[in-house]
Amino acid sequence: MGTPKNSAEETRFRILEATAELINQGGRDAATTRAIAMASQVQAPMIYRYFGDKQGLLDAVVEHVLAAYVEEKSSREPHQDPVEELREGWNLHVRFGLAHPGLFLLMNGDHGSRSPAAASGYQILSRKIKDIALAGRLKMSESRATALVHAVCLGTVLSLIGQPEALRDPKLAETAREMVIQAISNDDLETKDQGVGVLAVSLNAKLAEASVLSNSERQLLGEWLERIADE
Repeated sequence: MGTPKNSAEETRFRILEATAELINQGGRDAATTRAIAMASQVQAPMIYRYFGDKQGLLDAVVEHVLAAYVEEKSSREPHQDPVEELREGWNLHVRFGLAHPGLFLLMNGDHGSRSPAAASGYQILSRKIKDIALAGRLKMSESRATALVHAVCLGTVLSLIGQPEALRDPKLAETAREMVIQAISNDDLETKDQGVGVLAVSLNAKLAEASVLSNSERQLLGEWLERIADE
């Protein structure tokens, strides 16, 4: 996140950082107005002045933390192998969730799912899936593959967070990752005998290049290809 440019931005930033740290240490219930005011060195009315109410503050914290996370993911140098890039993104997401369990739970609540930053994170995942499709290695439609990876990764992190750290299976996230990668992709770089489904996915990913088609024709063909891919 950028450095605050004035006192108002600095105060708001301090409140957000203090709230995030309280949630990270003790969960949502630890972020009381009094605790936030003490940690950020402001008067309680100042919090309501900036965020309206407690829910407004929590929504802003979700946006603040997710935006920083998405910015970190976007700044990474992508791997040349799109499947390996997906692996690295998965690993980063799991590490973040386990390092910040309180924030992760807050992010993935109802208000977290509405966050523009959360939507940006999903778009980053969608682009990773598209890269696999463009390489001719995706075995189902991009939409289904994206939803599947998101659901399995989210469920894995939530499952691990819900367990005492000493009882967590250290191989669970890796096993889940490899199972979902095997389900959605040709991970061995094999290009022979791909089957009509993989070819449909690859063609659908490249439809934007088909300038000879009108937008409506491209959309219709895309729908047909997606049906073939998910058959």
